[in-house]
Amino acid sequence: MTWLLPREPEGFCKGIEGQQEDIEVTRRGYQRLGVDARRSALLEATLDCLAEDGMGGASVRRIAERAGVSPGLIRHYYASKDEMVHEAYAYLMGNLTGAAAASAHAASEGPAQALAHFIAANVRQPNLSARKVSLWATFIGRVRSGQLYADIHRESYREFLDLLEELVHPVLVQHGLPADPAACHSHAIALNGLIDGLWLEGSLGHGLYDPARLPGIALAAAEGILRLPDQTLVRAVAL
Repeated sequence: MTWLLPREPEGFCKGIEGQQEDIEVTRRGYQRLGVDARRSALLEATLDCLAEDGMGGASVRRIAERAGVSPGLIRHYYASKDEMVHEAYAYLMGNLTGAAAASAHAASEGPAQALAHFIAANVRQPNLSARKVSLWATFIGRVRSGQLYADIHRESYREFLDLLEELVHPVLVQHGLPADPAACHSHAIALNGLIDGLWLEGSLGHGLYDPARLPGIALAAAEGILRLPDQTLVRAVAL
């Protein structure tokens, strides 16, 4: 399947050496569905139609109209609507993780800044989005009943955890904290839960608080999870 990404060994957790190069490779992997501009446009149109019309209303003809192409062109790329929708799900999840990975890659002041940028990017626009959380909800409802949806969910979750482990490890080492593979994996699971919760609630736009507060909240909470000194992550990002 085109959405599957290269996998590192189980429990893989590396130090700062080569970290930025690895993040760049991962980011390119997440974004490879966008190399073909026409294919990317079809996937974006699919997501737009799913967001507006739901799974039932997002017909091939409707998607073709949205993309400004003929239904025949869609059939050139995809054997069925289901295949296109599956790939759109992988594309959505890949773009979410890829945007955060790109932010981490852009950090130039060490591992704490890279981790902080990754966490903050997940709870800021463009990742923080009512449209994206609505699409996520559309897809996640099918994970329990559709094996391909479940596979995509599992792979995107695993890739997210792998990236978090890579980012967490050098920060722990720098502060003399346990940084073995099991510790990195446990921290990645906890940080993913933190990020998911804030992303979900922040994207819903319920008006209970200003979403601009979320990066600072996420970073302070991450410091607690990792047992880092106060401000280690918070001061690494412009809030």
